[in-house]
Amino acid sequence: MSAVCFYTGKKTSFGKIRRWRGQAISKGGFGLKPTGITRRTFKPNLQIVNAVIEVDGVKSQKRIRVSTKAIRDGLVVKALKRKYGYTRKQKAAAQ
Repeated sequence: MSAVCFYTGKKTSFGKIRRWRGQAISKGGFGLKPTGITRRTFKPNLQIVNAVIEVDGVKSQKRIRVSTKAIRDGLVVKALKRKYGYTRKQKAAAQ
């Protein structure tokens, strides 16, 4: 399972860490020089959620990786935690 959000498509991105050395020219030095440039990763905040997914008109429950932004924006419809049936609010949302 790769680190990609099911809804937004957010995934790991890459950047660099730059380390500097030296004294600034304004303070009487010769200026800052980059002494080390290394790669780093920015990983999305993914959560594994048991959600209701609709594929080809058929609803099913599935465990998926979802970014917290997708959860906050209301893109995710979470599955029931118990098997006892729906509450009034969930029945209204399903219809």
